[in-house]
Amino acid sequence: MQDVDLIITGSKALLLDEKNTCLNNAAVAVNGDKIIAVDDSKKILKQFEAKKIVEAGDSLIMPGFVNCHTHAAMTCFRGIADDLELMDWLNNYIFPAEAKNVNKELAYWGSLLGAAEMIKSGTTTFCDMYIFEDETARAAKEAGIRCLVGEVLFDFPSPNFKTPEEGVAYTKMLIEKWQDDPLVNIMIEPHALYTCSQPLLADVKKLSEEFNVPIGLHLLENAAEKKQLEEKFGKGAVSFLKDIGYLNEQLVAFHCVHFTEEDMKMFADYGCKVSHNPASNMKLASGVAPVPEMIKAGVTVGLGTDGCASNNNLDMIKEMGTTAKLHKVARLDPTVMDAQTVVRMATIEGAKTLGMEKKIGSLESGKKADIIVIGLNEPHLTPLYCEYSHLVYATSGADVDTVVINGKVVMENRKLLTINEQDVMQKVRDIATKVKKSLQK
Repeated sequence: MQDVDLIITGSKALLLDEKNTCLNNAAVAVNGDKIIAVDDSKKILKQFEAKKIVEAGDSLIMPGFVNCHTHAAMTCFRGIADDLELMDWLNNYIFPAEAKNVNKELAYWGSLLGAAEMIKSGTTTFCDMYIFEDETARAAKEAGIRCLVGEVLFDFPSPNFKTPEEGVAYTKMLIEKWQDDPLVNIMIEPHALYTCSQPLLADVKKLSEEFNVPIGLHLLENAAEKKQLEEKFGKGAVSFLKDIGYLNEQLVAFHCVHFTEEDMKMFADYGCKVSHNPASNMKLASGVAPVPEMIKAGVTVGLGTDGCASNNNLDMIKEMGTTAKLHKVARLDPTVMDAQTVVRMATIEGAKTLGMEKKIGSLESGKKADIIVIGLNEPHLTPLYCEYSHLVYATSGADVDTVVINGKVVMENRKLLTINEQDVMQKVRDIATKVKKSLQK
């Protein structure tokens, strides 16, 4: 028999491979940080002997969820300014609150709380844009969660830098510091076309090409932004991005609510990716992104929660349900965004969106062992006819029992093993008290 570090045995497994394989009486063998084999439990137990066995009967084994866009440290601003339009929310509430309160301490503890929330609802990889991202990277590393993070870049000062040049230099530091880390990956993230000048965008492109790292930015989130950018550039935003050489496989655009057919065609032709964030778009009344049309056009689309100030949670299972139902009601067509499509968006398509599909997103031999176990022995999950349907329409984040990331068990039987969640929650409560006081002045 071959010795391995971990075997997870369960009743069912969704592999999310190209064939959408579903196995009964399945098991996964893990050695180091990689999946060694996925097969029938009896075959796995005959072939491998493990230091640790997780017995997950009456459960579903599947790849962890990939959150393609969030602002983890904004857990500290959860519920701070709700029921507002995007630009009002940003300019009159969020930016001022950040200017007064965001520092290394908030970034670290807010990100650690975000990591706890994501792990407990089955997310194993997240893509983050915020301030003091070195602290977010540090928190993610300690929590044992995989991430792709980038410092948000503006033309104007942020709590972390006074000039765009300082922001770009900080990003370069992140790239060099976290190079080759097994969990932390770096992205370059200009906030949006309405907050970044052409010289800043040019510096970003140069840095991306120098280090071969992706670029992420908010794009066409609402109608006002679309109109503003057309007036500013004399053309559509995507056409402008084409002109400055941004359209390629390294570009990940967040939101893309107001895409035209031509925008979708250009994104498909150049291999650009999109993160769809439906709960945030609904809450800010930004509109309904044409995701079924994007997918039909050949655009890779993943799912993201956005931050806790505009969602207000980081639960990818909730995001899947929202995604499926939003597009059905928006088009009065119950057949669009079927459950299997949405689950793929939250896993393997999300991995493709972040350029990580060779490492994560499906349960296949040789890939990183990012695995979650969802308990099925619950009233609201009984009976079971279709695993995909249950994941999108019946399951909740609280049904996730066990989470493995990079071969390490980070949560077992709902208990976090890398984070003291009570301590983290108390730290964030203390920070929130300061935030509340600052807003009263």
